[in-house]
Amino acid sequence: MKQNIKIYVCLIFVLFCINAIAQISFTAQAPRQVVQGNKFDIRFVLRNAEGENFQEPKVEGATKIYGPALSTSYSSQWVNGKSSSSSSQEYTLMYRADKAGTYTIPPATIEAEGKKYTTSSLTIEILPPDKNSQQNGQSQGVRVDDIDSQSASKPVNANDLFIRISMSKQKVYEQEAVVCTIKLFTKYQISQFMTTLQPSFDGFLIEELPLEPSLNNVEHYNGQNYMVAELKKCILFPQKSGKLTITSGNYDVTAVQYEQVRSLFGIIRQPVERKLKVKSNSATVNILPLPSPKPTSFSGAVGKFKVNTEVKSKNFKTYEAATYSYTISGSGNIKYLKAPEINFPSQFDVYDPQNDVNAKVSGQSVSGSNKFEYTFIPQYVGDYEIPASTFTYFDPASAKYVNIEVPATPISVAKGIAVSSDAVISNDLELKNKDILHIKTSNLKLKKEHKLYLNSFIYWLWYILPLIAVLGLMWYYRKTIKERSNIQLLKNRRANKVAKKRLKQAQVFLKANDNTNFYSEILKALWGYLSDKLSIPVSELNKENISTELQTFGTDENTITDLLSILDKCEFAQYAPELSGNNMSEVYNEVSEIMNKLENTKRK
Repeated sequence: MKQNIKIYVCLIFVLFCINAIAQISFTAQAPRQVVQGNKFDIRFVLRNAEGENFQEPKVEGATKIYGPALSTSYSSQWVNGKSSSSSSQEYTLMYRADKAGTYTIPPATIEAEGKKYTTSSLTIEILPPDKNSQQNGQSQGVRVDDIDSQSASKPVNANDLFIRISMSKQKVYEQEAVVCTIKLFTKYQISQFMTTLQPSFDGFLIEELPLEPSLNNVEHYNGQNYMVAELKKCILFPQKSGKLTITSGNYDVTAVQYEQVRSLFGIIRQPVERKLKVKSNSATVNILPLPSPKPTSFSGAVGKFKVNTEVKSKNFKTYEAATYSYTISGSGNIKYLKAPEINFPSQFDVYDPQNDVNAKVSGQSVSGSNKFEYTFIPQYVGDYEIPASTFTYFDPASAKYVNIEVPATPISVAKGIAVSSDAVISNDLELKNKDILHIKTSNLKLKKEHKLYLNSFIYWLWYILPLIAVLGLMWYYRKTIKERSNIQLLKNRRANKVAKKRLKQAQVFLKANDNTNFYSEILKALWGYLSDKLSIPVSELNKENISTELQTFGTDENTITDLLSILDKCEFAQYAPELSGNNMSEVYNEVSEIMNKLENTKRK
């Protein structure tokens, strides 16, 4: 018996030591948002210690109606021969939200084991109540914070669930960034969501932001509170002036309502799904033309930029390659800048520049760098310079053109490796010795023949064959020139090849189980393929003109229907992968099969 008591005492001592070693923490928990008039709790949790002298904070915009209520818990476990334990003290205070606004909850303090611990401050947003939500003491309409108001007996009207396209600016310049956001506003939970027709962005270049739509936020809009999910967010760069419109989209949405059902346990709420077809609004932006006259050094850069140049070599020698780097950094249409024209000395052989873009979305625009690298080879010894130039961009904030002076770069070229002149002379003599031979003095055994070679077939064949060859080369040359001048024909022939390359990249994301990048690459392959195949610019592609053009092309209806279906499926999966339930392998195979069918279709 005494032996058992000793064992228990040892175990208690070990657990006590482990508890003493465990890290002590003091944290605060509160909701991010609450509607005015509702109650909410703030919890302060002390872990792995016993506290005293708890000092609660004063919360503005709310009234305390209860607390602090203290609850304690203790747990221990033994896993793989190792024991662990934890304890906690939780102080709960209940408040009523009184005044709309955003407030900071100050830190709370407590003393434990001779030390003073403080929580971090928290931020809480108190939203105004719905307008006309209360009338004669009774709730009116549907409320996002009241499940009893979300009855299945009520219809879902346009103010309870809608999709809205909004623009960050209503007036911008050409090439100036504007943010487009598509949001779902709902007072009901959503069980299923499907895009049946995406809004079109004709006249814009698009830079999409990665999103994972979820109803985890509440917004106050037009006097009502809604759960909000961002379906799509992108930065647009308008390509022409005038009024440009983002057309409305169509969506299939399943909302969850509740009905009261009697059971053995009393009245319970049972979810009821209601399928809805929702159409978003359309949004219009007024695009201002860039001011005239435009500087001759302006090549289309809009935003805010700076320029840096560098020559990646210290010693220049003839016939040795060097690199001149021209880097533009900043924010704006950085990805779409043209290569600057550099006036290299005529004594240099210069190759086409290599372009390296390193940019990403930052705030309301795209920022980063765009580097152009020019490879050149000096041909002669001497002192040269890459002349000074001017880089001009348009700053929308000041509505002015800004000039950046790029300084000249001096280059001194020394003699490099060259072909020896002695070797050249030796080669010339060797060729002459092979060309001019000594006079032969021996018996030549000459024989006289009187056959007329002019009447032989071989004689005329030597004229006919070159003539046929020349005519064939002329025909092939004219055919090649004609085909190369037809850009759309080249794109059409390259369409399947380019699409297959993109599908290879999509296959990499498929193996990595990367949903977002997989569907993004699949859509790029399909849209790019259709643009080249049907000779339609990407900015003008939409499902209506794709369907019309494919019918004109001679594609059967089943193939067109399958194509539009896979586009819808991929677009939905890109913006809401957790709701799509697609098998990426099946989607990959379907896209490959569609492309093969289109490639095997002969134009009428």
